[in-house]
Amino acid sequence: MSDHTPAPELWSTIDALSEWLDTNRPIEGREGLLLRILKLSEEVGEVAQAVIGATGQNPRKGVTHTWEDVEAELCDVVITALMALRTLTPEAREVFGGHLARVRERSVGASGLTTPPTSSEAPEQARQGSESGN
Repeated sequence: MSDHTPAPELWSTIDALSEWLDTNRPIEGREGLLLRILKLSEEVGEVAQAVIGATGQNPRKGVTHTWEDVEAELCDVVITALMALRTLTPEAREVFGGHLARVRERSVGASGLTTPPTSSEAPEQARQGSESGN
């Protein structure tokens, strides 16, 4: 792939977490698989909760989270999605790599690859807006 391939420890960590979960799984078989995939919805809900908390959108609660909390919750979503993929197939690394290459090709094309920015403007604008009271 490219210079932007995730660090090797990503997949070794996913494999180790998968083994750990498999040895501590209370429900086996298809139901266990479906529950692991369903966990992703829970994690996405936690992202939403953190965004609402970071922007103070619940007037009863006010600001309850930081943008760092949102970042951590997004990381949990990524980890959970990779764990679900790894549960579906032991070739999760290859499946993900192939899919990522197809998305890259149809989005930016082979010649359109650039170094991604270190931070996104949208979250930064959201942070600035919440800090200024907007």
